Amino acid sequence: MNKNDGDKPLLQVDNVSVRFGGIVALDGVSFDVRRGEIRGLIGPNGAGKSTLFNCLSRLYRCDAGQIRFDGRLLSNQPRHRIAALGVGRTFQNLALFRTMTVRENVLLGAHAHHHAGFLADALRLPSSGRAERAARERAARGIETLRLEAVADRIVADLPFGTQKRVELARALACGPSLLLLDEPACGLNHEELDGLGQLILDIRQQLSLTVLLVEHHMGLVMGICDRIVALNFGRKIADGTPAEVRNHPEVIRAYLGDSEEVAA
Repeated sequence: MNKNDGDKPLLQVDNVSVRFGGIVALDGVSFDVRRGEIRGLIGPNGAGKSTLFNCLSRLYRCDAGQIRFDGRLLSNQPRHRIAALGVGRTFQNLALFRTMTVRENVLLGAHAHHHAGFLADALRLPSSGRAERAARERAARGIETLRLEAVADRIVADLPFGTQKRVELARALACGPSLLLLDEPACGLNHEELDGLGQLILDIRQQLSLTVLLVEHHMGLVMGICDRIVALNFGRKIADGTPAEVRNHPEVIRAYLGDSEEVAA
């Protein structure tokens, strides 16, 4: 590894634009995410946050610009390889298999690193068995990290919404990501669940040496745990800096945050 590699951002978004017909969803957006930081991505509804996340997951293609993850150009990577490269993601709307157990859902995330191959699986070769054991170990670690042992063999649909959110996060962690994309993790949580979410994200970052990109509308959470924040409005970047810098930025206040007293609350 080059001695300067540790100084390079893990994620580089460079002049990215996305259009849907005549609608400009992203307009020349650029920012980076440093290794080990929690980076916030904020903006009102329709600002382009979900579009950007979908570009990172390769669900959408960029019309212009490029995105690099750990030095790799994401546009050169097939969609099914993104998790194996080290990008884990949760979704605003839960994307769990509701009739499966917690353990089975998390195991699906762990299989992102299963490289034994179809033939090895079909013939039950030793490489397939090793890969399956490794996947189960990763799933078990994810379940332990999110404190889900007590419900590991319960059907997901029978669990409270807040617990289901933790199941989805455990599944994202089970693929062994270096970058974790969190899409509005506070959405739908009650006050008690919300109180522990910020500390949970901080703990996960510390324990697993993760980098986190967080999309969230709950400003108390964003301002409380993020190292830096980028703000979008109508597909354009309007601010980029520390929580204090973004909180007090005039364009951010006008576009999204109301007034500075509301942000501080």
